[in-house]
Amino acid sequence: MYINTDTIFSMTQANQNFSAVAKIADREGEAVVFRNNKPKYMVVNMENSNIILDLTEEERIEIITKRILAKYIGAFRELAK
Repeated sequence: MYINTDTIFSMTQANQNFSAVAKIADREGEAVVFRNNKPKYMVVNMENSNIILDLTEEERIEIITKRILAKYIGAFRELAK
C-alpha cells in the first residue's frame, strides 16, 4: 500500500480537527490516520472511490461470508449439535 504523505494525520490531529481530514479525503480521495506511528485508519471519499469495486469476486465472497457467520453464529452452533 502506498500512502501519499500529504494525506497523513496523527490520531491527535484527527481528533482535534476531523474536518481537515475530511477535506483532504474529499480532495485526494483518502486520508490516513496514524496511531503510534503506524497507519491505523483510512478515511475514504466513497463518492469518488473504487475501493469496493476493486475487490475480486473471492474477496467479496469472503467479506459477505464473514458478515453472515458473525450475524448468525448462534444458529450455526445450534445446527452443529
